[in-house]
Amino acid sequence: MAGRLPPEFIDQLLARTDIVELIGSRLQLRKAGREFQARCPFHDEKTPSFSVSPDKQFYHCFGCGAHGNAIGFLMEYDHLPFREAVEELAERAGLEIPNDGTPMQAAPDHGPLYRLMEDAALYYRRQLREHPEAQRAVAYLKERGLTGEIAAHFGLGYAPARGNPVLAQFGRDTATRTRLQTVGLVSEQDGWPYDKFRDRVLFPIRDRRGRVIGFGGRVLGDGKPKYLNSPETPIFHKGRELYGLHEAQQANRTFDALIVVEGYLDVIALAQSGITNAVATLGTATTPEHLNQLLKLAPDIVFCFDGDRAGRAAAWKALETALPLATGHQAIRFLFLSEGDDPDTLVRREGAEGFRSGLKQAQPLSDFLFEHLSASMDTTTMDGRARFASQLQPYIDRLPAGFYRDLLIRRLADFTGAPAQALRPAVARRRQPAARLAQPTRPSLVAQVIALLLDRPDLAPQALALNDDWRRSTQRGIDVLIQLLDILRQSPDLSKARLLERWREHPHFGYLQRLSVDPFLRDMTPEGAGAELTGAIRRLSDEVREHEWRQLLNKRSPSEWTPEERARLARPDWDVREPEQD
Repeated sequence: MAGRLPPEFIDQLLARTDIVELIGSRLQLRKAGREFQARCPFHDEKTPSFSVSPDKQFYHCFGCGAHGNAIGFLMEYDHLPFREAVEELAERAGLEIPNDGTPMQAAPDHGPLYRLMEDAALYYRRQLREHPEAQRAVAYLKERGLTGEIAAHFGLGYAPARGNPVLAQFGRDTATRTRLQTVGLVSEQDGWPYDKFRDRVLFPIRDRRGRVIGFGGRVLGDGKPKYLNSPETPIFHKGRELYGLHEAQQANRTFDALIVVEGYLDVIALAQSGITNAVATLGTATTPEHLNQLLKLAPDIVFCFDGDRAGRAAAWKALETALPLATGHQAIRFLFLSEGDDPDTLVRREGAEGFRSGLKQAQPLSDFLFEHLSASMDTTTMDGRARFASQLQPYIDRLPAGFYRDLLIRRLADFTGAPAQALRPAVARRRQPAARLAQPTRPSLVAQVIALLLDRPDLAPQALALNDDWRRSTQRGIDVLIQLLDILRQSPDLSKARLLERWREHPHFGYLQRLSVDPFLRDMTPEGAGAELTGAIRRLSDEVREHEWRQLLNKRSPSEWTPEERARLARPDWDVREPEQD
């Protein structure tokens, strides 16, 4: 599989995929005329506004605006990256993902590594049930209040204390022994390989597709380190993965909130109590990649840490990471537990309702920011407030421009007594542009043509049959229109879904997708769409010819203008008719 997928393969993949069948496997669709409808999975609604078109192989929600093809649906609904969404569709369609033959570095096939990790997970689970020394592991899990059912649900296992059973079980040939080292199941010392995990309860770590990509091991007894994670491997990157996210998504189609805790056992204990929306970072601080994932999944993110010094330090790092992403559209909050408590012990003592009640007390990001920085200052004095403002300003500057940052500036101004304008970031204090004119009800003429062709590729022959003076236009987007019609000239049978997918790597792909469902298209009949398209293209050609005529005229002296030319210049709304075809 190459670094870039051939567009012909993506086209074939979408042609082989029935979007109605795909979405119908996840939502309850009902027939509505030529299309299918359902309640939108991307926002709460009582009346179905989510529409799936078998003709266009495209979905669109008239409520929240969500739209796309089969690949886009998997990316949004199953929260998959583009490559993994393509892999899933290819598997459904029975297609092998090809190498496009480009000189780019070919991406390695990690299938054998995933299979090896799955086999290892099954082996470790079997050891927890059958190995004579596994009773110590079972006793530990029972002591932590876990049932056999929850241990099986999360796939917990046991790594034996003696020998190298994983190496013996799976390392029968050189290739497999190399893979064992690649995925971090086997290490090497002085040239001798040995099992990395020994005498530990093992927690398999799964990616969003449910594949085992790593392990976390909790030692039994007093060995060090207490917790041992798989190292970074080609399939496991700690800064991107969240423990328990796959299980949380299996239990919840959508999230009202996601809780970020510190440990594997916290996630499992909360899930056992019915709180199935908790995840944990993997022995590392919260990263921007973690936060981007979380913010795409839930409107409320709650970091739940121990109230000790280490817990507050971890929370502060999470806050610093969150600042550039904090727009106020989603809540980012912090809950600190009492000394000696963690989510595991708290939920066992107070139950799910008690834990949920505690979540309501979580501090908003802004409160934690103000409290943390003011804790070591005397803000009752003017000097103290000035020092506090100077300490806080760099953090406010890191927030995205917008309403939320303005509110924090106003709060700081109220607290210090300083004018809000003096506290704004330097870039925001520059002269503001004049108020924009009201946006037109329709997109520009070029954008209208593009929208009509994206929504109705079958209209392309009408456009291609017209005079193409419009191609000389210098209007914004004309290059996209030219490329769009050239694609449709070569591939006249493309559906809307397949056509849009050709533009996924274009910098304005998101805009083109939105344009393809612009409201002006909504009530247009097939005949009306064709007339709109030809009329818009004719007007574009008219504008080009009029502009070129005026430029030629301006090169002559006004004394040389004819009376007809003078009259024409006096009529700016003059309608240039398309020349008759011979």
